[in-house]
Amino acid sequence: MVSIMAPAKLTLSLEIVGVRADGYHLIKAEMVSLDLTDILDITKGRRIEVFTNYPYQPWEFPEETVIPEDGNNLVASALNLIERKAAVRINKKIPPGTGLGGGSSDAAAILRWGRYKDLKCAAEIGADVPFCLEGGRALVSGIGESIKKMNYKKQDFTLLIPPFSCSTKAVYEHWDYLGGPKGDHGNDLEPAAVSLYPELGKWRDLLGDTTGAQPRLAGSGSTWYVEGAFPKEGLHVVSSIPKQISED
Repeated sequence: MVSIMAPAKLTLSLEIVGVRADGYHLIKAEMVSLDLTDILDITKGRRIEVFTNYPYQPWEFPEETVIPEDGNNLVASALNLIERKAAVRINKKIPPGTGLGGGSSDAAAILRWGRYKDLKCAAEIGADVPFCLEGGRALVSGIGESIKKMNYKKQDFTLLIPPFSCSTKAVYEHWDYLGGPKGDHGNDLEPAAVSLYPELGKWRDLLGDTTGAQPRLAGSGSTWYVEGAFPKEGLHVVSSIPKQISED
C-alpha cells in the first residue's frame, strides 16, 4: 500500500481576466497549499472509497462512501489519464464543495503517484489540479494550467466552513449573468457567490465579528477565511506549507 498526502489549497486572490470561446474563464490568481490534507491509500484493485472524520465542521457526511468510477469523479479521471487501475481509499479531511480544492488535490495526488507532470492535460480534469500537482505557493493563470512558482512564505489563516457547499460551475455562470463584477476583497467570484448563495453573508459576518478581521471568500466558496491565527470554537487555524511538504 502507498499513502499519499493531498493538501488543501487556498486562493488568496482571484481575478477573472477573460472568457474563452469555449466558455472557460481565464484567471490570474495566487494560491498556496495548506497543512489541511486528505490521505489517499492506494492498493491493487479497482475501487474508489472515501471515509471521513471532519474535526472542525458541523455538517454530516457518511462515514464511508463508495465513489462511482465514472468521468464525473476526479480521482477516477486521474487514474484514466495515467492509464492505471487501483483501489483508492480516501481519508477525507477537506470538506467537498467548500473552495479548498479537496477533489482537485486528490486527483493531483494520483497524478504524482503516477509521476505525471503534464499541467495542460491535468487542467482538463479540473482547473485547480495543475496547482495542486505543483503545490507550495504560485501565481496561476490561463484556465489554471500556467503555474509560476513563488518563494514560500509562512502564513497562518483562520477558516470558517459553513454547513453547505457551493457549486463552482454555478458561481462562474452567475458571474457571467451578473456581467462580470469585480470583487472588493481580491476575489472576483465573491459578489457572484454571495448573490447566488445569500446565506454566505451570515457566515462572512460571523467570522468578521469573531476575529475583527476582513473575511475573504475561498475561491467559489463556501469557506470564508482571514489572515492570522484566531483559535476559537467553530474556527479552524491552518498554515501554508512549502512544496516539499506537499509532495508524497
